[in-house]
Amino acid sequence: MAETLTLHCGGIKDGKFILRCTGRGEDRSPAFRLEGLSEKAKTLAVTLEDLSHPIKNFPHWVIWNLSAVAEIPGGIAAGRRLPSGAEQGVAYGFFRYAGPKPPRGKQHRYRFTVYVLDGKLSLGRLAGRGAFLKAAQNHILQQGNIEGVFP
Repeated sequence: MAETLTLHCGGIKDGKFILRCTGRGEDRSPAFRLEGLSEKAKTLAVTLEDLSHPIKNFPHWVIWNLSAVAEIPGGIAAGRRLPSGAEQGVAYGFFRYAGPKPPRGKQHRYRFTVYVLDGKLSLGRLAGRGAFLKAAQNHILQQGNIEGVFP
């Protein structure tokens, strides 16, 4: 069982997404601050899921092999492989962050989960959330999540 990680997200204020981190704003990934990060941490991963979508836990973002640091910067660039060594999987049809954008007039609930892993993961070129979770299952040291609604 993974230990709990305390997570703070710069894109969610008072339980609501701020516009710049949504598909109706700048579609910019938010920054995260992690409290209690394990000294055994080697890499981090982040997922964003739409909990209100008809497809259960519809993925909007999956990224892994981030550096194990207490501050994940916002505005992570698009692309499958990033210069930092991080990799983004297919989510919402893209290799990038795709912020909340529910149908007009609807409110959806979204969840970010940060995973603290004991090493790097090697996944296939078209890996998505499911492949990530399967590969990570025996490597998760800690995890934490935060939810927000939009609009």
